[in-house]
Amino acid sequence: MAESTTTLRRIPHRTARWLPVWRRNLRVWSKLALPSLIGNFGEPLLYLLALGYGLGALVGRIGDMPYMFFLASGIFCSSAMMTASFEATYSAYSRMAVQKTWEAIVTTPLDVFDVVVGEVMWAATKSLFSASAILIVAWALGAVSGGYAVLAVPVALLSGFCFASMAMVVTALARSYDFFLYYTTLGVTPMLLICGVFFPIGQMPAGVQTLAWALPLTHSVALARPLITGAAPENALLHLAVLALFGLVALSVAATLLKRRLDA
Repeated sequence: MAESTTTLRRIPHRTARWLPVWRRNLRVWSKLALPSLIGNFGEPLLYLLALGYGLGALVGRIGDMPYMFFLASGIFCSSAMMTASFEATYSAYSRMAVQKTWEAIVTTPLDVFDVVVGEVMWAATKSLFSASAILIVAWALGAVSGGYAVLAVPVALLSGFCFASMAMVVTALARSYDFFLYYTTLGVTPMLLICGVFFPIGQMPAGVQTLAWALPLTHSVALARPLITGAAPENALLHLAVLALFGLVALSVAATLLKRRLDA
């Protein structure tokens, strides 16, 4: 615990050292950027058309907004979570355990902490790409209202940082790709289902509502949904603080575990 606390205190003083790791991943991704971007636009379009129009015709309105608006803002956040989680698990594990990229990086003046922060920030950047594509598709379909929507973009980045940090803890513990199925089944999927992406949290039992508010995706949705639908979010500082706290604590834990693993 003391080691994790020390790692957490180092974060503000090491912010520039992760940039080479981030740039390295960006250059690799840029070679396949076009198909990746096409996928970022294609998947949300299918979701919004199939669920927004299909299911939306049955649901009608949720509160004072059409279901399409409700769904678009939820998928905006869930996409940031899914993208960051995948990048910080499967892709990061490949670079660590299969390609041995991390071992090569730490022979330079960079250390494990720099690598972990760079990987997390790259995963957050990819979540920003994905969420921004959804925002553009939603705007084209008329599911974005008002000028507040542009403020949802930094929310996606912060959410990506949060979920990437959490996923990096799982990567630190993983011994094979199969291990990530536990996190997907027991962590990512429950958040997707109960955190207000597809239906209001208030419709669930009280105990499930309490659990939902203890999970970071709920706070991401609580920030992004009002912004995308043309309103200012309530308790914005609280939601931002929860996402930042989850991210910083998970990042410090992941860095500590990975340092022990790579130094072993």
